[in-house]
Amino acid sequence: MVGGAVLAHQAFTGISRHHLASLVKELAGPLQAAVEGRRHGTRGGARKRAAGAGARHQLVFVDRLVATLIHLRHDLPHSVLGLLFGVDRSTVTRAIGEIRALLADRGCAVPDRAGLRLRTLTDVFAYAQAENVELRLDATEIQVRRPQAGRGGRRAFVSGKKKQNTMKATVIADDQGRTLWTDGLRPGRMHDATAARNDGIDACFQHFSDVKVLLDDGYLGLRRDHPGRAVTPPRKANKISLPEVHEARRQATNTRPGASPSNTLSPTTNAGSNWPAGRIDGMPCPPPTRPSPDWFPTAPPQPEAQPSSRPPRPHALSRTSS
Repeated sequence: MVGGAVLAHQAFTGISRHHLASLVKELAGPLQAAVEGRRHGTRGGARKRAAGAGARHQLVFVDRLVATLIHLRHDLPHSVLGLLFGVDRSTVTRAIGEIRALLADRGCAVPDRAGLRLRTLTDVFAYAQAENVELRLDATEIQVRRPQAGRGGRRAFVSGKKKQNTMKATVIADDQGRTLWTDGLRPGRMHDATAARNDGIDACFQHFSDVKVLLDDGYLGLRRDHPGRAVTPPRKANKISLPEVHEARRQATNTRPGASPSNTLSPTTNAGSNWPAGRIDGMPCPPPTRPSPDWFPTAPPQPEAQPSSRPPRPHALSRTSS
């Protein structure tokens, strides 16, 4: 068991102690209201005895918040957090599920806009249209424990892409890669486009006509329904495609971050040669007849070295035998 003062350090939680104190003060009221509402529904009426009776929490509210922040920042398993806080794994699981709901209700903070928070997909599209921001949308999956045997809908968590039990979330970022919004977790078997449609992205495209969203090939249906606003990469051209299709694919490849221009050497190697087969403007370039360390396809030809006039040196075995 590790002390709470150590686990509350910024290296674990990602926020300063002052920020942590303000977060505790902000979430204490909503947490108490949620607990009382749940108990009122369980009892079916008002409280019959004074507050304070009953079992005590093994993890106080501050420790539950710290455990949730550590899990979200470092993705530590619940069993490891249980060892750090000296409680059972199920206690940590219950605490994280309780605190994550409170953090989700706060929404996502907007970079460089203090006090502004985005809580729904409609808020994100409204912000993007007002600030002329180009959005990036994609889904991410995290591995979870296999649901209990006999549970209904157990197969819905099996991801066809990862071949594991996963949960899926849709993430939206701005043109600088900063996260603006994340939706709730869904079973991993759900398709990426289906998850986005369930969040109401079709209605957002209809009401906010100036917003452009960059997507991957998993959202081709959105590109078909909302052309010009739901943008996906050009499809890979085949041999019978039109020339403009090949040109669009080449430009999209060259404009990607980290992509090399078309006039650089390709990593392929000619058979029987240790030198790369370069390409200049899409045309193959043969390797030089006499390679040198500073050789480049566009460099002027270097004169070949003249053969030496010295006689060949006799082999050691031939000298010994003679």
